[in-house]
Amino acid sequence: MPIDPDGRWFDTTGPIRVDGGIAVRAKRGKIGEQWWSRRFVDILERTCDSGRLARGRSYARKGQVIDFELTPGAVAGRVQGSRPEPYQVSITIPAYDEPQWTLALASLGSQALYRAALLAGEMPHEIVDLFDEIDMPLFPSTLDMRCTCPDWGVPCKHVSAILYVLAEAFDDDPFLVLAWRGRNRDDILTALRGLPEPTETIDPLAITETPLETRLTDFYTPSTSLSRLRERPARLAAPPELLLRVLDPPPIRVRHIPLADILRPAYRDLANPPP
Repeated sequence: MPIDPDGRWFDTTGPIRVDGGIAVRAKRGKIGEQWWSRRFVDILERTCDSGRLARGRSYARKGQVIDFELTPGAVAGRVQGSRPEPYQVSITIPAYDEPQWTLALASLGSQALYRAALLAGEMPHEIVDLFDEIDMPLFPSTLDMRCTCPDWGVPCKHVSAILYVLAEAFDDDPFLVLAWRGRNRDDILTALRGLPEPTETIDPLAITETPLETRLTDFYTPSTSLSRLRERPARLAAPPELLLRVLDPPPIRVRHIPLADILRPAYRDLANPPP
């Protein structure tokens, strides 16, 4: 086996081509368009070896990922390398249990903004802060990554390919981020619809009056530290395939492909006509 200068195994031959493999749409530049996908990719690129990630991006763009499945706490998939037998990849994170999800859903349901966005198939940016506040990070800081290939580096290019395919899958369905933590889309929406509507109303123009003489020493002092202020991203417009996300998918397949998956790119093309 060839060894690189750092003592790591690498393959000098090209991978066996896969017919019908899963290839990411982004053939150059960054992978992941939505903020939640980019958050996941940013974590990967901060914590993983850049060389292996680059080779994994190449595999993901060539369609070397044969398939993958996401279940609570785990992603498992097959990647075709240079050997005839595909490599088996697994990526695991902690999945939250029933009491934790009861707390998370109660917190989400109590906020009209988050509740409405999720029911519309969107992922509000502020949801990250909400999960952090209840000590349930939405995005994992570490991953348990395994592959049957002989490269002992972590992650290898096969794991990296699955990670980038997963990031683009997050683009198509933000509920996969939550499903990886243990609760799928249908269960979340059913739970949110079953919760009582938030009753507390806040008047955005209401001001608590304070006598001026009590504020003479700190009248010009901001109530929030300037170091804590940060720009909030603009609210995302409803995605063109919103109906496909919100409504139950029709039980129809075309050549074994769900009809909703076939319609999704057509909806996007209608929303972004060519110049």
